[in-house]
Amino acid sequence: MVLPINNDHQRFRKIVKGKIREDLRKFLSRDELIGREGKKFISIPVHGIESPYFRYGDNDDGGVGKGDGQPGDTVGQPGEQGPGGDQEGRHILEVDISLDELADILGEDLQLPRIQPKGKHNITSERDRYTGIRQTGPESLRHFKRTFRRALRRQIMSGLYNPDRPKITFERCDKIYRSWKTVLSPQSNAVIIYMMDVSGSMGDEQKELVRLEAFWIDAWLRRNYQGIESRYIVHDVRAGEVDRETFFHIREDGGTRISSAYKLAHDVITRNYSPSEWNIYLFHFSDGDNSSESDSRECCSLLTDQLIPSLNMFGYCQVASAYGSGNFINVLHELMDKEEAVITSRVNTKDDIYDSLKTFFTPGR
Repeated sequence: MVLPINNDHQRFRKIVKGKIREDLRKFLSRDELIGREGKKFISIPVHGIESPYFRYGDNDDGGVGKGDGQPGDTVGQPGEQGPGGDQEGRHILEVDISLDELADILGEDLQLPRIQPKGKHNITSERDRYTGIRQTGPESLRHFKRTFRRALRRQIMSGLYNPDRPKITFERCDKIYRSWKTVLSPQSNAVIIYMMDVSGSMGDEQKELVRLEAFWIDAWLRRNYQGIESRYIVHDVRAGEVDRETFFHIREDGGTRISSAYKLAHDVITRNYSPSEWNIYLFHFSDGDNSSESDSRECCSLLTDQLIPSLNMFGYCQVASAYGSGNFINVLHELMDKEEAVITSRVNTKDDIYDSLKTFFTPGR
């Protein structure tokens, strides 16, 4: 039986999702969401929704506390601060919503197609499936309805049941338990390799844009895959693999050689991720500054000859910087224009993240 409160709750969730969808661009740029990455639920303040409450009738009785008074009399001592503001307040309700639900809202609003995993689905996970009943088992798996019916039937047949004073007593022979078996479930795994320029031209503002973009990339891909790994590579003139915390906080003051990161990414993929078993995503974040034109062209050769054949997608996101030349994206457009797996976007401010995500994932790769 579906309780009325369940229907009310579902309607309330639809209203909440509608409000989030209206302000999705703003939510995409919320810095505090990053700290919730990896958690099941996050709290989001939603304007314009009131939580349910009891409304009582008007109270026009005179008196204040135990003393005399009339409706409308001021409560307080002489000399206290003046009256409060007379403007209507904004109702802010914090609601808990899962990252999966946020990713679904993102996909619906951006009209993103579901990603169809490529490769062999020979990576499996074990899970328990309830398949039947049996006479023995732990109490936590007792099937209450079946047990109740057996006990009721036994008492009626034996003449022990009294309709005027109904009381059901369970005996050992009445109890029925759920049974299960372990099954293997195909699982499409994916790996995201993030690369970022950490040279002197990439400041805190640029890294904040990268963090926000990476957060939503991660949220959407995790919604489309059961198992996913993340790897992190930073580079200036040399590249190295780091953990997530270091990736977003390290800063160097040297030059830039982008090809060093692409070579390391190829090495990571070759050693750990077979393209026949893994869906591989490579994202590079930079301000577009590189040591030379020849190195930019070498990057394109590495993409064409070594990386793209293994990838679902290569995404290049160029963030605005007052110190970077911004030319690398032009080289990609010139030399990689016909490669469908190569997708580029520009993010100058937080407001551009919405359009950047749509650019990356609309192809549904």
